[in-house]
Amino acid sequence: MAESDSVAGEPLRPDVIEAGARERIHLVVAAIPAGCVSTYGDVAAFAGLPRRARLVGRTLSQLTAGSRLPWHRVLRADGRIAIRGGGEDEQQRRLLAEGIAVRNRRVEVKKYRWQP
Repeated sequence: MAESDSVAGEPLRPDVIEAGARERIHLVVAAIPAGCVSTYGDVAAFAGLPRRARLVGRTLSQLTAGSRLPWHRVLRADGRIAIRGGGEDEQQRRLLAEGIAVRNRRVEVKKYRWQP
């Protein structure tokens, strides 16, 4: 366990660690400017959670309806929209509205990638 995962030598509870991770993920996603995209893996790395791309996906999937977090700017590493069940149309619509070209549910990540 990393030193940052403990307080006074006592391990943190998993729910506390996850709550902190969720907050860091939200802060990174909130920082992605309009007209730019990031990948799940990049968000995880910028949040200090390397190799936790799936946690980013799970966290974003749990956003409440009406959330102002720009979840639509986060894509798979290959630029594909990963959302299923109707959300992919909304994500594509939002990306297009920001001037991001989407072809066959895919964005050219290199062209639009956000680097903080």
